[in-house]
Amino acid sequence: MIDDPMDRIAAALERLAPAPLAAPDFSRASAFVWHTEPDRLEPVEHVSRIDLSLLVGVTRSRDTLLANTEQFAKGLPANNALLWGARGMGKSSLVKAIHGAVHAVHEDLRIVELQREDLPSVGRLLNILRVAPYRFVLFCDDLSFGHDDAHYKSLKAVLDGGIEGRPDNVVLYATSNRRHLMPRDMIENERSSAINPSEAVEEKVSLSDRFGLWLGFHPCDQDQYLAMIRGYCDAYGVDIDEDTLRAEAIEWQATRGSRSGRVAWQYFTDLAGRRGVVISG
Repeated sequence: MIDDPMDRIAAALERLAPAPLAAPDFSRASAFVWHTEPDRLEPVEHVSRIDLSLLVGVTRSRDTLLANTEQFAKGLPANNALLWGARGMGKSSLVKAIHGAVHAVHEDLRIVELQREDLPSVGRLLNILRVAPYRFVLFCDDLSFGHDDAHYKSLKAVLDGGIEGRPDNVVLYATSNRRHLMPRDMIENERSSAINPSEAVEEKVSLSDRFGLWLGFHPCDQDQYLAMIRGYCDAYGVDIDEDTLRAEAIEWQATRGSRSGRVAWQYFTDLAGRRGVVISG
């Protein structure tokens, strides 16, 4: 029986403290998702991705990120990468496709998805990854920050690493619709209302400067849009003549009011369904 008050307090704290996270079995899968409450890395048995060859109109970004990832997988120096730009143009698809392509050659490469809202826990995640005998692409999709959002401070732990430094076996790939990770109107509002405008947003804006690679994704033109769909048709065995594909795809784009890789895939999904073709990937 515990009589000493300090012993009772210590026992209560032990009950409240979460059990330490068991070392994950990284051999179970090539991809994992980080969750909190409680902390855990859940394996992803089947990653939703398309083949790298099907990504049209992003040749420069593809080649740059592929080379960077191959360097990293070989244990050579590599940069963190920010993929920014137009919605639906394949930013996250490119990250997943490149991981799949490089992992096929370098089997020790893993990808770990981290949600933006879980950024405050990134230090705990890095401590787990740091000691693992694998190399990790830490993937944060749709990254952005709003007014009074302090999550950006946690991101610095990955980009700068603090006193310990970023683990040598971890590189960060993030996607965002914004090059500076924050809305333009927020930048202008803070500059106009701050006592020292040049310092008001410097800390947040400079986050993007900490990425060694900036890869821009811009809206596609009609030829690229049609080439994407033709590539999907050829890859999945959907037979359609050029005139019909062009007419239907342009009408689909008009009803959506936009043209992008995502819209191209949505049209192809509808087309494959009408033609009775099963899409697996």
